[in-house]
Amino acid sequence: MGAKGFITIALTVCVFAAFYFTRPAALTISFASNYAPSTEAGALVFHAAGCATCHIAPDAEFSEMPELAGGIAFPSQFGTFYAPNISPHPTQGIGAWDLDAFANAVMLGVSPDGQHYYPAFPYLAYQHMTEKDVADLFEYIQTLPASGTSSVSHDLIFPFNIRRGLGFWKLAFTDNKFLKKATKNPNIDRGTYLVEGLSHCAECHTPRNAAGALDKSQWMAGAPNLSGSGLVPNITPAVLDWSEADLIEYFTSGFTPEYDTAGGKMADVINNLSKLPQEDREAIAAYVLAIKPLP
Repeated sequence: MGAKGFITIALTVCVFAAFYFTRPAALTISFASNYAPSTEAGALVFHAAGCATCHIAPDAEFSEMPELAGGIAFPSQFGTFYAPNISPHPTQGIGAWDLDAFANAVMLGVSPDGQHYYPAFPYLAYQHMTEKDVADLFEYIQTLPASGTSSVSHDLIFPFNIRRGLGFWKLAFTDNKFLKKATKNPNIDRGTYLVEGLSHCAECHTPRNAAGALDKSQWMAGAPNLSGSGLVPNITPAVLDWSEADLIEYFTSGFTPEYDTAGGKMADVINNLSKLPQEDREAIAAYVLAIKPLP
């Protein structure tokens, strides 16, 4: 075999290997098959996960029964992402999905037709969700109003508009372990689940590398605002000197110890956190005070 033939075979092998390793994964068992989901519990998961913050229409106001029509723009260096319609509409939303399809989307970032979702959808945080919480969340979303609004297509630059390439991104940056290891304090451990998982706080408060993945060496140390204006603050104990009571009050009412109030997207976050049980806000505060101080 000549050098040209060898190169051809090597390239063919590389192409097939790349195609294999970038294929979208899928959950291999029927998800939460023995669990009877609860819409009441699902409402709490919905608020903790901040679903309405991203998925209501850009000009919509929060309500007790939000219409998750999508359309909010998320600009980035890769182009602009748009939140999709995730209302229970049978064609424009996720009304035709079953729980397995929903779990694959939320925990693995894979669509029902086997395509990678972009990590603007924070599935690297949601992968930590329990089966119970995923099932409850899906059950609750089915009770919300259906919207016939079509989802807006992402507007991304080449080569980031090629979804298959996300398989490489997932291989490089998917880690299903919590950053903060389990402790003997159940309050902090619950806070880890809420902060690193459901509420995905690091998506805004942690800077990103050139590939758009979170820089975990700078966990919660502040980051450029994804809107392109201003900074999201450092909330590690090196900078944030609030007490546990201060944090709990902020998560409940939005008032800071300096008698200021939460603004911007953080006001939406407070709106969600205020609906959680008091012990969950206490757990989030305990976690924030326990993370590594970073100047």
